[in-house]
Amino acid sequence: MNKSKFVIEGLGRKKALSGTIAVRGAKNAILKALAASILFEDEVEFKNVPEIEDVRRMRELLVGLKQNPELHRDIAERLRASIVLTGPVLARYGEVTFPFPGGCVLGERPIDLFLDGYRAMGAEIVENDGLFIIKGKLRGAHIFFPFVSVTATETLMLAATLAEGRTILENAAMEPEIDSLAGYLNTCGAHIDGAGTPTLKIEGGGILRANGRPYITPPDRIETGSFLILAALAGHDVKIVDCEPKHSAALLSLLARAGIKFEIGESSISLRQGLTLPQAVSVRTHEYPGFPTDLQATMAVFLTQAEGEATILETIFDGRFRYAEDLARMGADIEVLNPHKVRIRGPRALSAQELEGPDLRAGLAYILAATVAEGTSVVNNAYIIDRGYLAIEERLSKLGLNIKREQI
Repeated sequence: MNKSKFVIEGLGRKKALSGTIAVRGAKNAILKALAASILFEDEVEFKNVPEIEDVRRMRELLVGLKQNPELHRDIAERLRASIVLTGPVLARYGEVTFPFPGGCVLGERPIDLFLDGYRAMGAEIVENDGLFIIKGKLRGAHIFFPFVSVTATETLMLAATLAEGRTILENAAMEPEIDSLAGYLNTCGAHIDGAGTPTLKIEGGGILRANGRPYITPPDRIETGSFLILAALAGHDVKIVDCEPKHSAALLSLLARAGIKFEIGESSISLRQGLTLPQAVSVRTHEYPGFPTDLQATMAVFLTQAEGEATILETIFDGRFRYAEDLARMGADIEVLNPHKVRIRGPRALSAQELEGPDLRAGLAYILAATVAEGTSVVNNAYIIDRGYLAIEERLSKLGLNIKREQI
């Protein structure tokens, strides 16, 4: 892997960015759709694919699975979404071996929901030397999730598609990416009812066939939200295109309460900002359709520039405020009250710093913080941002931001 960094010349709180920026296909959708291709007898064509690092990792895992139903350890340990592969592999081949999945370190991320689900569907599980070995012919089951999990919902939905009999998933996640994938699978022979609601009913059946139907990756709502917050912070006249505005309703509601003006089109959102300071608004993360946890770091940057005091309550993960110390070094008035709550007072002028993104979303938040800061900032570990944002420096440069990638 080439080590690189982003060098950003801050705007010093000027509303200077203008232009149009397009949203790419959703990372969280394409990763699960690639995993679902295991359920198919024929080849699946994928469109609107973001060629980001995590997609490359998933493709490498899929190539390895053609020879052996065991997830390549080095790759799987670096990709959280790798666990989604276990569902379709187990359902199709009757066995799967995988390591504890990786990705961003965001507090405790237990996999008990997956293991309990497989046991309920008739599988036997052995843990040996950091590997989980799962075997068995899957049958339908009634599964109630003790808490909402997007990845567990998707994984067991895929497993149930080829399982024998009916599976019911209750307290399921309702993310639009799940609805999109279920809709495509249904056109290819699956029987999934209730996607986008808390209860999914899946009638297991035979292997699926695409018959030339492509999977079209929906727009990335997290990328849409990231660009919305950037435009609210530093935009003069910014238009975000190729997006799905209704999937950003929670964020748009918060921005409206903060005093941000925007216009919504069929697949676009336009922001034209003046010099008025936004007002502070408190945030509570929640599963969809609530405010996404993946946007809380960027929202924290927004609140450093808003007038007043606000809090962010993180209800999904522990340990997702590791960015707070770095924002404080830049001049933010930010205090972590407990592992789930942070308080921010603004507005505060930020100054340039050298930063190291602790995870994908915080890394993007650092780019936003550097954008509104005085001076030239460096964001190291560009690789972690590349996992979710395609050529971010090229796209932001077109809005007028002085950002460049340099090799280390």
